[in-house]
Order: sequence, then structure tokens, then C-alpha cells
Amino acid sequence: MTGEGRTGRQRLGIIIIAAGLAGRCGDVNAALERSSEARRLSADLLIEFTKAADAANRAVMSDTDEMSIADAREAEVAKQAVQKDIDTLAPILQGLRYTEETRLLQEFAGRFAEYQLLDRRILDLAVENTNLKAQRLSYGPAQAAADAFRESVEAVVPAKDIWRVKALIATAVSAVREIQVLQAPHIADAEDASMTRLEKRMAAEDAVARNALAALQPLVEAASRPHLGAAATALDQFMALNAQIVKLSRRNSNVRSLALSLDEKRKLIAPCEETLRALQAALSKHGYPVGR
Repeated sequence: MTGEGRTGRQRLGIIIIAAGLAGRCGDVNAALERSSEARRLSADLLIEFTKAADAANRAVMSDTDEMSIADAREAEVAKQAVQKDIDTLAPILQGLRYTEETRLLQEFAGRFAEYQLLDRRILDLAVENTNLKAQRLSYGPAQAAADAFRESVEAVVPAKDIWRVKALIATAVSAVREIQVLQAPHIADAEDASMTRLEKRMAAEDAVARNALAALQPLVEAASRPHLGAAATALDQFMALNAQIVKLSRRNSNVRSLALSLDEKRKLIAPCEETLRALQAALSKHGYPVGR
């Protein structure tokens, strides 16, 4: 073989080797890029999961419907971002043959699915705000009706037995005020049995107030009887509002959502965060891709 032939073959071999090295280098660079993207996505997962949990907690603690709804929407957006990161990261880890990281992501995905189901229940309850609505009724319209009742019944003029009239007026007003007092613990209570006991006391006080109004009829001047009629109307309005308060309070959406957040949800958040941190730690150990 001539020198020129050997030189040509050597050049061809060099070209082939160079091409192979270039291909390997390209594979390495591409894998490094995928590994870097995996680390970015794992970090974003933890950020978005934390944002979702925080927004949901704010929805539970918000004191207006508008704030609860806005925070619940923010939580949903963050949860969608978490799911998108999971769906994007999974094939990257599989392509890199990161077995342990793939396992950790699958573990988080399973826990996140469980978290989403519970969080949906919590947010649905939180935006109802039934305890807050009951509280607003109690401190607003119900207070106004109770005040109207007091003003009407105290406006009567005794025709006889002045001290008995005064005692009956005081009894009627005290009974309505006692119902008002019972509304607050009812709204805050989480136990059905306790709420039932409070409702029985409310009914008893309602009966006391109505009996006092009936007893006043023959004891006041004729001109005062319209005041008793107004008092009866105000009492009816007050008790109708009290029924709404009790119904909203029985729904207990704020109390229930808070209890779920502090108990069941808290137990789910910690394992989710631990898994994501383990995933980040595992990915940080990969400076280069695994072998082909």
C-alpha cells in the first residue's frame, strides 16, 4: 500500500473518531440540559406546592367572601402549576434513567392527588363562609330586631299593676337578650349535641318572651297595645333571623374547614414537602448523566 493510501485511511479514521466524539459530546450536553431542567422543575414544584397550601390556608382564615374566593382561586392556579410540573418532569427523569428520582416523583404525585381531594373539600367549605354569615346576621339584622323589640315593649304605659308590668317588660327583654347571647357559642361550636342544647335554650327563652307579651295585654293602656303589636312583630322578625343563624351555624363551614386544615391537611403537607426535598437532594447529586 502506498503512503498516500495509508494517509487517506488515517484521515478517514480520524474523521470517524471525531464525528463519534462530537456525537457523544452532543449527547452529554443534551443530557446535562435535561438534568438542569429537572432540577429547575423540582424546585418549582416545591415553590408552587407551598403557594397552593398558603393560599388555601388564607381562604380558610379570610373574613370576607371576596377574599375567600380570591384566595381559593389562587390556590387552584398554584395546584394546576404543580400538576403541570409533574407532567413535564416525569418524562425527563425517565429519559435520563433516574430511577430513584422517578420513584420520588411518583410518590409525590400520589400524595398530591390525595392532597387535592382534601383541599377541594376544604376550599368548598371555606368559600361558603356560613359561620361568618351567621355572625354578620347576629351582629347586624338580628341585633336591630332585638333593639326594635326592646324599644316597642318599653314604650307601653301601664294601666294597672305598674311593678308587674315593669317586671314583665324586663323579663321579655332579658329573654331576647339571652337568645342573642346564645348565638355566639352556637356559631363557634363544632358539636351537634352542644348546638342542640343551645337551640333548646333559645326556644325556651322565646316562649318566655311571648308569654310575657301575652301577660302584658290586659295590664297596659289601650293606646299602648299597638306597641305590644310592634313588639310581637319585632320578636317574629328576630326569631326568623335566629332560625337563619342557626341553619348557617349548623352548616359550620368555617369551623369544619379550619379543623380539616389544622388536622388532616397538615398531616398531608409535611410528607409532600419531605418527598419534594428528597427529590431535589437526589437531583443535585447528578452533575453528569448516567451512561448510555
